Amino acid sequence: MRKFASFFLIAFLMASSVIAQDTAEKKKTTKGHIDQNKFRQLKDVLATPNDQRTASGAPGHAYTQQKVDYVMDLRLDEAKNMLYGNEKITYHNNSNDNLEYLWVQLDQNMRAPDSKTPLVESKGMSSFQTPDAFVKENMAKPKQFGFNIEEVKQADGKDLSYTINRTMMRINLPKALAPGQVFKFSIKWNYLINNSVEDGGRSGFEAFPDGNKNYTIAQFFPRLAVYNNVEGWQNMQFWGRSEWALEFGDYDVKLTVPADHIVDATGELQNEKEVLTKEQRNRWEKARKSYKDPVFIVTQEEAEANEKEGTTKTKTWHFKANNVRDYAFASSRKYIWDAMAVNINGNTVMAVSLYPKEGNPLWEEHSTRVVANTLEEYSKLTFDYPYSKAISVHAKRQGMEYPMICFNYGRPNPDGTYSDRVKNGMIGVITHEIGHNFFPMIVNSDERQWTWMDEGLNSFVEILAELDYDPSFNTGNLPKDIVRYMSLDQENLSPIMSQGDYVYNFGPNAYTKPAAGLYMLRQTIMGPELFDYAFRTYSKRWMFKHPTPADFFRTMEDASGMDLDWFWRGWFYTTDYNDIGIKEVKPVYLTDKPNERTKKLQEQYPAYFSRLGKLVFLTTKKEDANAKDVEEFISKLPADQKENMKEIPKYIYQVEFEKPGGLVLPIIVELTYADGSKTRETFPAQIWRKNDSQVYRVFTSNKEIKSIVVDPDLETADIDTSNNSWPKETSTKFDKFKNTVKD
Repeated sequence: MRKFASFFLIAFLMASSVIAQDTAEKKKTTKGHIDQNKFRQLKDVLATPNDQRTASGAPGHAYTQQKVDYVMDLRLDEAKNMLYGNEKITYHNNSNDNLEYLWVQLDQNMRAPDSKTPLVESKGMSSFQTPDAFVKENMAKPKQFGFNIEEVKQADGKDLSYTINRTMMRINLPKALAPGQVFKFSIKWNYLINNSVEDGGRSGFEAFPDGNKNYTIAQFFPRLAVYNNVEGWQNMQFWGRSEWALEFGDYDVKLTVPADHIVDATGELQNEKEVLTKEQRNRWEKARKSYKDPVFIVTQEEAEANEKEGTTKTKTWHFKANNVRDYAFASSRKYIWDAMAVNINGNTVMAVSLYPKEGNPLWEEHSTRVVANTLEEYSKLTFDYPYSKAISVHAKRQGMEYPMICFNYGRPNPDGTYSDRVKNGMIGVITHEIGHNFFPMIVNSDERQWTWMDEGLNSFVEILAELDYDPSFNTGNLPKDIVRYMSLDQENLSPIMSQGDYVYNFGPNAYTKPAAGLYMLRQTIMGPELFDYAFRTYSKRWMFKHPTPADFFRTMEDASGMDLDWFWRGWFYTTDYNDIGIKEVKPVYLTDKPNERTKKLQEQYPAYFSRLGKLVFLTTKKEDANAKDVEEFISKLPADQKENMKEIPKYIYQVEFEKPGGLVLPIIVELTYADGSKTRETFPAQIWRKNDSQVYRVFTSNKEIKSIVVDPDLETADIDTSNNSWPKETSTKFDKFKNTVKD
C-alpha cells in the first residue's frame, strides 16, 4: 500500500512541478468558480425534502391532500346544444391550513366571447386565403360559449360570494375553513356546447349530415382546483394547452338525455333496468364472461335503426364513481356498443367501445381489443388497474382522456376502406388515451405545470403496449426520432422542465423527448430489471396522490440504487444535445525503447525510476515493436499464474473519444475485427466526470481491429454521427442513396 501511495505522490509532484512556476501569477489573474460539473447532485434544484415528501421520493408520514365530492344533475338539450347543470359540492379540508377561499376552474370560459386566449398568439395576415377562411377569421360574430353561472349558494340556500377571473372563480368563504372541516355549497350553471369539428376543442359534439350528433362531453362543470404544500392553490389560468390539476373525490351523477341515446360515463351505472332493455342487459352479462372476443350490446343494425327514429322523450342515466379526479360522458343515438372482459390479476375489468357506423369496420375489429391489451400491459408495468371499466369512444377529431373514458379519432373512408396509417393512428391514440388512466388519472401529477409527467411517461409505456398488441407496429424509433428536434437552433428549444404554455415545439418537448429519455434509461443506462422495478415503485407510491418531478426523480434513484442526477440535469433541465465521436485511433506497440518524453522524466527523477526497476515501454512506432521484456517477465512467473493469463496482445489501440455535445451519456463502442467478428463495450456516463470534452480508452486483442463505431444502434440520440466511425466513412449521402436503389 505504501509503495502505491508513494508512486501517486511522486506522480502528483511531477505534475505539480510543471505548473508551479506560474501559480503565483495565475492567482492574480484568475477567479474562483462554482461547481459546474455535470455530475453534481440536484440538491440545488430539487425542493427540500420534508415530512410530506421524503428524500426517497415517497409520500411522507404527514402527507395530506384534499377531497372534493360532487352530486350533479345534468340535462342535455340536443335541439339547442345546451348543457344544464346543478352541482352540489362537498369540500374536505384535509390540509393543516386555514383556507380563506376556494378556487374553482371554469374551463369553458377559455372560448367565451371575452376570452383572452385568442389574443395571446402573434398573428399576421397571409397573402392568400380561401373565402371561407377569410369570412370565419375576420367577419364571424363570436359564439356565446363559456359558462353562464346562474347561482352559487351555501348549503342553507344563502347566496355565496364569488369572483370570476376568466377561467378561474374564487369562492369567498363566509369564514376561514379550518383543518379537518368540510364546506358544502352548490353551483347552478349552463353553457352552449361547441361543435368540436368546426369550433375545435377537447370535447363537444360532432354533427352528422342526417342531423344526428355525437356528444363527447368533458370539462363541462365547475371543478375545484388543487390545493397542496407545493403550489398552494393551483390557479394558473387555462389557455387551452396545459391541462389540469384536480382533486380526487366521489361522484353521484344523473344525466338526462334524449330517450333513444346510448350513454356511458365515468363510474358505475346504477339503474340498468330503467335505461337498458332486457336483451341489452343479457348481452352485457355475456360480455362480462367473454375474455377472448368483444360482445355486442348494441349491434350496427340496431344502431342504424335507432338513429333513424328520433324522439322528444328523455331518459335519465344514473352513475356513481368513487375516488376519481374528473368526470366525462358520451351520448348519442348512433352508438354501436361492444365490450369484453379483461383479467387483471384475478379481477374482471370491462373493456368497452362506443362508436357510430362511420367508425366501422375498423372500430369493431380493433377498439375494444386495444383497450383490453392496454389495461393488461400498463398493469404489468405499473399497478393493477383499479377501476371496473375503461371506455373508448369514437370522435372524429379528438384524442382526450378522462377517468374510465376517452375520446379517440380514426375514421375509415366512407366505403369502409382504410390505410395502415389510419389503422395504426387509431390503435396508437386508443392505447395512449386509455393509458392516461394510469398517468395522470391515478398517478395524479399536475398537468397544468408539468405536461411531461403524464404525456411523457404515458408515451413511453404506450410504446411497450403497442408492440405487445402488434410486434410489427410502427412505434417510431426512439431515441433516434428525437434527434431532429434536439438538432434545432437553440432559440426554438425549451428544457423539458418548462411550464407547458411556454415551450416551443410542444409535441417533441412534452411527449417524445421525455419518452426517449425514459427509453434510454431502460434500455441503455439502467437496464430493464432495475428500471422496471423503480418505475413500478414510483407508480405504486403515488397512486391516487399528487407527485412532483422531484418525487419521480428521487424514487427512480432510491429504488434502483443508481445516481441519475447527471441524467435528469442534462436531459430534463437543459437543451443540451448529445454528440460523442472518435477523434483519433492510434495503434500502440510494446517496445524496449523509451520515447523522448520518458527519457527526460528518467533524467529528472532518477531515484524514483531506479526504485521502479525494469520497465516496459509503449510506442506508436511499429518499427520499434519488441515484446521480449514482457515475454521474459512472464516466463519467470509460477505455473499457476501463467495458467490464468491471456496471451500477449498482438494488437493494442489507444482511442481518443471526443464530446462536442453538452450532454454526458454512456459511450457504446462496437469493435469489428479482421475476421468479421464483433464485440461491444459500454462505458458508463461517469467516464466524463473529470474531463467533459475528451477521454481515452485502450483496447487490446489478438485480432486486428478493422473498424470502431460509437453508438452503432443509435441508442443515445447522437445528433451528428459523422464522427462516430473509425476509419471515417467517406461515402456521400448520394452514394448511400444509390445503394438503396434496386435494379
